[in-house]
Amino acid sequence: MNPCGANKHIGVLRGGPSPEYEVSLKTGGRILSLDIPGYKWKDIFIDKHGVWHLNGVAKKPSSILSGVDGVFNALHGTYGEDGGIQEVLDIFGIPYTGSGRVASALAMRKDLSLKCCADKGINIPISLLIREGDAGEDVITFCEKVSFPLVVKPVSSGSSIGVFLVSSEDELKAAVKESFKYGSAVLVQEYIEGREATCGVIEGFRGEEIYGLFPVEIVPHFSTFFDHEQKYGGKTIEFCPGNFSEEEKNMILKNAVLIHRCLGLRHYSRSDFVVNSERGVFMLEVNSLPGLTENSLFPLELESSGISFEEFVSEILRKIFL
Repeated sequence: MNPCGANKHIGVLRGGPSPEYEVSLKTGGRILSLDIPGYKWKDIFIDKHGVWHLNGVAKKPSSILSGVDGVFNALHGTYGEDGGIQEVLDIFGIPYTGSGRVASALAMRKDLSLKCCADKGINIPISLLIREGDAGEDVITFCEKVSFPLVVKPVSSGSSIGVFLVSSEDELKAAVKESFKYGSAVLVQEYIEGREATCGVIEGFRGEEIYGLFPVEIVPHFSTFFDHEQKYGGKTIEFCPGNFSEEEKNMILKNAVLIHRCLGLRHYSRSDFVVNSERGVFMLEVNSLPGLTENSLFPLELESSGISFEEFVSEILRKIFL
């Protein structure tokens, strides 16, 4: 325990055994580059095999965590966003940024989070969950009901990793096989044509229970599909605020707040949508720990909303000690 007035030691967790390892390194690196009064960083690196390191030296989590007052969770995807690291931190009684164990696990499972939000009246794409070993009859029936193109994605992955847009049964089979490399379950969904949007929220900010940021409109350069290469390869144009009608903007904001609330998320989140001119706004997924890199969308929303990155990080850290 630090004496009154001393800097709080904050461990910045980054890396991890996830396909989003590189994104996490960049998110954590950006946090570590900040100089925020009242806090002193400790760089906690978790390698791809799940081994913890402090200052480049492998150590047990218990040894590392005994020297911190709190944790900024800069992990993404598996272990960092699915309730795994949250369970570890809860066991050691370490306060941390982001959502708790149960909410994180729920948000990470696209099938469960979509169903939960659909029960609250939010539009979602027609979807089919496929597990390894499932018979193919359900897929055939789904394809008869929902015409191509279809979207194939791992049920528990982020950063658009393992996501495919397919236009035939052969492409569908290949995409499902590839998506299974990222988990034991895959979602097949109807493709909803429209404009991609994303919207972040922050809890208890600017006098609001859940403060909605300006929605971003995402326009891929070379295709109509926002995949991992488009997302992190600098191959998109982002407009913030997006070029949405007032009605569309309000619905995106309303849904982002509702998703955060109904999934029991904490501190901040970012929800992804597609806006169809005839059918309205559809939820695609929610990110309980959105990327905070230089190319990430959440920081763009912060900037457009007149919020500095330092102010945001300070606010989130303040919350874990309330």
